[in-house]
Amino acid sequence: MEKYILQTKNLCKNFKGQLAANNISFAIKENSVYGLLGPNGAGKSTTLKMITGILKKTSGEIIFEGHPWSRKDLKDIGALIEAPPLYENLTARENLKVRTTLLGLKKSRIDEVLQTVDLTDTGKKRAGQFSMGMKQRLGIAIALLNHPKLLILDEPTNGLDPIGIQDLRNLIRSFPEQGITVILSSHILSEVELIADHIGIISNGILGYEAKINPGEDLESLFMEVVKKSKREMR
Repeated sequence: MEKYILQTKNLCKNFKGQLAANNISFAIKENSVYGLLGPNGAGKSTTLKMITGILKKTSGEIIFEGHPWSRKDLKDIGALIEAPPLYENLTARENLKVRTTLLGLKKSRIDEVLQTVDLTDTGKKRAGQFSMGMKQRLGIAIALLNHPKLLILDEPTNGLDPIGIQDLRNLIRSFPEQGITVILSSHILSEVELIADHIGIISNGILGYEAKINPGEDLESLFMEVVKKSKREMR
């Protein structure tokens, strides 16, 4: 029997009469990478912010590990949404030390996550001097500190060069083997196709498609069909 770590049922978010998320229902299998695809402004970030407690849902359900989501579940969820939350005047190690102190975690966790994201050799270099790719990896290291079962990454490859994208791709693909389920949001179809096991396509706040990725499938045509259909339904 397949086990789902996260499910949403008719999840909605209303901003002053406008539905940014409109009855979103999806299911994320444990130890997999789920790609949440959609154009900019489609409702991806809004949906992920509700799952991480940044935004309060208007209606619907969020089910985490078989029970209704509560803020207590955040101890098992790591997230990198929008810009990495870095203190740019601190080193990578110092940034992580601040978080371990706040979360009451063992200091040994710092070396573990630095090794995971390949940032062990940054020394006294401050985070403000890091490349975009290094900042993203440090943001992921922060999200990994609490040993999350679910890791949420919102547009993590934005602004990265090809080498940075490949490094991040390999890192994300390694997580399910470590018992970490990943939700990856993006508008870059080719990247999600290489990383994800399953995809959901969201447009105008509506989840119009959800399925396992099939080899050789024309993801671009599928994506455009879902986006055009959602636009027609909004008229």
